Amino acid sequence: MPKNSKAVKRELDDDVTESVKDLLSNEDACDDSFKKSSLIVNNHDGEGKECDVEEGGSDGEEERPAWNSKLQYILAQVGFSVGLGNVWRFPYLCQKNGGGAYLVPYFILLVVIGIPLFFLELAVGQRIRRGSIGVWNYISPRLGGIGFASCVVCFFVALYYNVIIGWSLFYFSQSFQQPLPWHECPLIKNKSSTYVVPECEKSSATTFYWYREALDISDSISESGGLNWKMTVCLLAAWSMVCLAMIKGIQSSGKVMYFSSLFPYVVLICFLVRALLLKGSFDGIRHMFTPKLEIMLEAKVWREAATQVFFALGLGFGGVIAFSSYNKRDNNCHFDAVLVSFINFFTSVLATLVVFAVLGFKANIMNAKCVALNTKKIVALLGNEISHDLIPHHINFTHVSAEDYQQMTEIIKGVTESDYPSLGLESCSIEQELNKAVQGTGLAFIAFTEAMTHFPASPFWSVMFFLMLVNLGLGSMFGTIEGILTPLIDTFKVRKEFLTVGCCLLAFSIGLLFVQRSGNYFVAMFDDYSATLPLLIVVILENVAVAWVYGTDKFFEDLKDMLGFTPFRFYYYMWKYITPILLMVLLASSLIQLVMTPPSYSAWIQELAAERSLSYPPWGIAVCISLVVAAILPVPVVFALRYFNIIDENAGGLSTVSYKKGRIIKESARPGEDDDASLIHAKSPSEAPSPMPGSIYRKQSGGGGPDADIAPNGRYGIGYLMADMPDMPESDL
Repeated sequence: MPKNSKAVKRELDDDVTESVKDLLSNEDACDDSFKKSSLIVNNHDGEGKECDVEEGGSDGEEERPAWNSKLQYILAQVGFSVGLGNVWRFPYLCQKNGGGAYLVPYFILLVVIGIPLFFLELAVGQRIRRGSIGVWNYISPRLGGIGFASCVVCFFVALYYNVIIGWSLFYFSQSFQQPLPWHECPLIKNKSSTYVVPECEKSSATTFYWYREALDISDSISESGGLNWKMTVCLLAAWSMVCLAMIKGIQSSGKVMYFSSLFPYVVLICFLVRALLLKGSFDGIRHMFTPKLEIMLEAKVWREAATQVFFALGLGFGGVIAFSSYNKRDNNCHFDAVLVSFINFFTSVLATLVVFAVLGFKANIMNAKCVALNTKKIVALLGNEISHDLIPHHINFTHVSAEDYQQMTEIIKGVTESDYPSLGLESCSIEQELNKAVQGTGLAFIAFTEAMTHFPASPFWSVMFFLMLVNLGLGSMFGTIEGILTPLIDTFKVRKEFLTVGCCLLAFSIGLLFVQRSGNYFVAMFDDYSATLPLLIVVILENVAVAWVYGTDKFFEDLKDMLGFTPFRFYYYMWKYITPILLMVLLASSLIQLVMTPPSYSAWIQELAAERSLSYPPWGIAVCISLVVAAILPVPVVFALRYFNIIDENAGGLSTVSYKKGRIIKESARPGEDDDASLIHAKSPSEAPSPMPGSIYRKQSGGGGPDADIAPNGRYGIGYLMADMPDMPESDL
């Protein structure tokens, strides 16, 4: 924006002050003078046309909501970015990729990839004030398919993500029992004897409960087995919760955020304090943060760290853009980007501490059981295969510690040598227990639940844990659904309530696929193939659209105008060169891994009571490919339709609608307008879509003179107003 227009803007803003109290206050409050104000929209004939902005205005107007406070907005972004992956994916990656050393590549990539891209999405959403479809159609109509691709990916993810919330609801409902139902294996009684269920005896009580009682899983993806009615009811409950929370948009979901975003932190801190008081917790934490520096040099570690950064912040989903679009135009989105990114990082570290403190306690329990079992074997073998002289005199068989057992087995192994394997004595080690890497549902519904059965007052902790999982899931679901609803409402102008209910009903109907007995295999399929590649491509295109199609220099000017200061030059080089290159490398490595790894899934075989890796049937491979193609198809389709002028680039309501303080102002195209801030390169200014009327100013009813105008970034302004001055052209965005 030219210097003279910046001076005019400062003049308009002279009387506007905004304190921290204002920032956290209700920004929807309006005074009488504001309610009486009106908009003057000049059409292309130069005739003035008034649009009343009072409540109960014309039919062509509808409200666009805004956040009640800055705190509510931050909690919404934190709730969306902090999800189940922070609890059950990040700790697994830490353990697998070098313990504490993994935090180094993760933090570097968070700064290089995560924060710049998060800042970019927040900025374009806040500036253009639309959902993902409107934002990318506005920046370049030919790249408008990016927004539709984001919506498709959001829908795919929402389908299976809410199933996980349903599972958590089921376990939550079963936790109000003492003892917990997965505490021990069930018994089968007949006339002559009582025995343990074979499937449970071969595995464990928590594993059996998860696969047989909860999922009642089939042996392969080809055996549907019919609907699991318990999970069907839980899925219906999950979608009902999402629908009720989202039906009024951010007015309803924003209030839920106070609980759904903050409650998980209360639970994590309580779990950490409780776990640190348990025996063995420090063994788990020490194992977690013992760095294996040599692993840091492996390319796979950096690739997995980059992927985790990418998904942890929710980039490409459209939820970040949707939430940001309800902000005031002069909100400091750079501060928000850094704050939310670091909150996400520290939440992951906190969750990792909790998980490994609990797993350290569990490892000590399992090690004690192993020692007791093998001590009985040694006692039985004494005098036969094992001589009494081999047992150290200080060892008391009524209570054998882990150190005593280790000493005994080393002596026996040294004497018997070749005969030792035939004795059937297992190696009992805490490190071995901790090295059994588990992630995802295996961590939450098997390993963690088993550890909690040994907690004093285990039902209380179980209730807290699964209520935390439900809240973590709901926070992410709100952002995901907002990433679908906001763009569609902005584009097609449908009622929020009808679209929300319709979307949830459709998703529940399709979601019945995931609550069959084979549903868990479809959840794994969608998790592996519906999001990873499409989202990578979407974010690469987002970066290219802003940095190269629109131009980094012009984007920096817009940020300076919006924020009041120029962002660090660091972002210029990140957006233009470093981040796109790193994303392309990540995409290439993901494609190579996908090609080199044949599509397969982990199936639970009831007869063996164990997991086996099975290849997808031909139709399953076709579904995997279809998921990737369907998610990314909107990008080339929209490009082709625009390129060959099958759809006019100025057609539709996208380029002719503007939001102003909760109202939509519709304008006709102005072919003769000289707008030197055309957003699309190599286009005449008149062809550039513009969501902001180029000649709008606010006039106070009964007021007079220029002093009566309300400042563009005033206390009540959610967007901004541009005065009809020759030296004050419309901003690039």
